[in-house]
Amino acid sequence: MSSCNYLDIVPDNIATIDYAFRLRSQAEKYLFTCYSYLPEFASWSSNPALLSGDEIWFFYPYDVAYYGKPPSNWEVARGNQGIINPYLNYWDGGSGGKSMFQAIRDCNTFLENIEIVPDMDDTEKRRWTAEVKFLKAYYHWYLLRMYGPIPVMKENIPISAGVEEVKRYREPIDSCFDYIVKLIDTAAAGLPDVIQDPVSEMGRVTRPIALSIKARILMTAASPLFNGNPDYADFTDNRGIHLFNTAADPQKWQLAADACKEAIDACAAVGHQLYHFNPLVNTYNLGPEMKIQMDIRNAICEKWNSEVIWGATNSLSSAIQKYAQPIIDPSISTENGAVRPLGEYAPTLKVAEQFYTKNGLPIQEDKTWDYENRYNLDTATAADRFYIQPNYVTAALNFNREPRFYADLGFDGGIWYGQGKFDDENTFHVEGRLGGYSGNRRGSEYSITGYYAKKLVNFLNVLQTTGAYQIQSYPWPIIRLADLYLYYAEALNEVNGPTAETLKWIDLVRERAGIPTVEDAWTNYAKNPGAYQSKDGFRKIIHQERLIEMAFEGNRYWDLRRWKEAERVMSQPVKGWNVSQQDPLYYYQVTSLFNQTFKKRDYFWPIEEKSTIVNTNLVQNPGW
Repeated sequence: MSSCNYLDIVPDNIATIDYAFRLRSQAEKYLFTCYSYLPEFASWSSNPALLSGDEIWFFYPYDVAYYGKPPSNWEVARGNQGIINPYLNYWDGGSGGKSMFQAIRDCNTFLENIEIVPDMDDTEKRRWTAEVKFLKAYYHWYLLRMYGPIPVMKENIPISAGVEEVKRYREPIDSCFDYIVKLIDTAAAGLPDVIQDPVSEMGRVTRPIALSIKARILMTAASPLFNGNPDYADFTDNRGIHLFNTAADPQKWQLAADACKEAIDACAAVGHQLYHFNPLVNTYNLGPEMKIQMDIRNAICEKWNSEVIWGATNSLSSAIQKYAQPIIDPSISTENGAVRPLGEYAPTLKVAEQFYTKNGLPIQEDKTWDYENRYNLDTATAADRFYIQPNYVTAALNFNREPRFYADLGFDGGIWYGQGKFDDENTFHVEGRLGGYSGNRRGSEYSITGYYAKKLVNFLNVLQTTGAYQIQSYPWPIIRLADLYLYYAEALNEVNGPTAETLKWIDLVRERAGIPTVEDAWTNYAKNPGAYQSKDGFRKIIHQERLIEMAFEGNRYWDLRRWKEAERVMSQPVKGWNVSQQDPLYYYQVTSLFNQTFKKRDYFWPIEEKSTIVNTNLVQNPGW
């Protein structure tokens, strides 16, 4: 894996703590045990953010005989979450989730015993201690974001503890955030700025990683779901203690802004910068149109590129690429081996419509773009050749869109660069209609919406006429620099409104995406040119920018929740094209796939009922 070996952990049959910490080599295994609880970020079936919302959809009914049980997170998206055996149970572990409290318990055990290891120097002990303190804070944070108020486990409960001591209470939300942030600050002081041995240590925590995650946490703390949420005015434990503060605190946005700037500066100091593809180094002769698309795609798919702050080496993106990649070579058989492209990981029509026009504006806002006729048919010309196959008939929705639309999405008629063809004048393209080589030809192995998550697919993957699909895997980007820039712009807007400094950070991301600045786009092309000049108007722009830039990376679900927009956005029909049709006139009919409903209770996941029965001090989340 070219990184620390997260599989080299303490065996279950090792009975004593003394054994685990008697030598450095054994303590290192315990360190990797603490790392091993990191969620499987690249797993399309167990990462809550990838399939629990409205960004990606799957075929229905699910082929249980062929695939086994439906993905747990998709069951959540379909409204089937419950309290008896919750899907993706990260509280206790089970149904696709890891127990974060078990992770915290092992972190506490490590911190209690690392000092007794005899053959380590103090410098290394300080670093390992800092890493585990960060992981302990991260596991608390993962629970907090998903479940709301949680018990804070500063140290392990002794085996000799009585029954009442074991029955821990959930702490007020502000106390939880405060504890996690302080623990990260303590950890950051002992972490290295860079990894000195990339071959064996990539993926381990550094100071820029810790500060970047701290910024993410404080952004969440400042957001409406957690900052003065009146919906939880009556949410108390059985002592009568209120678990939410219902009065919003504007100072939280300033703390978030300061944390974002500190993280950005720390990342810049060690060489992190927005990624740009270098075709000369890779000997690819690309024009500017495809170069921009590769800037966008490879910011995700190129291992350890300059933009990735923290990559998940324990969660490599292999399976998700197989599900995102359609067959784009007509010479490939649908029976070409066990590991073949499936193309089932389907972005929804809602997501396709959220991307901007080529002028960098929402499609309903651009006065030069025909929004009302977006579902009509149009035929691509030679001028469209870097985006759509010439002479191909497709929806008007797919024309004159921003580069991120074409870099992130595959669609019927859309160009798909790479996969063995590296001349941008001679590329593969998708044929997704019924009977097309990318379409519904084999069981459920096709996109149910007509769109494909191209952004997640490495352009160097090899499609073979026979045998397995050769995948170039990469560590999942947990957080990258563009993420921080957009966090910072969001926080600055909440503090000061749309100042020049606020605009600067979002415009850096837009520049790499190949679209005009916010000011240029709205001033020259918008129906409402002054929209960006107010705090409320600019907030909407920042939110959409985040949803576009961070699409398919596991951010949309959490962002819509923290903004308290999930009830509105995720309570709409899930739509796609009519993919069972061959004729373009019928294929390009908008089809409702599912009437999704996000209820107020869904902002926080349920605790398993058994846990609330065993621990009567553990109150259930409202609505469950």
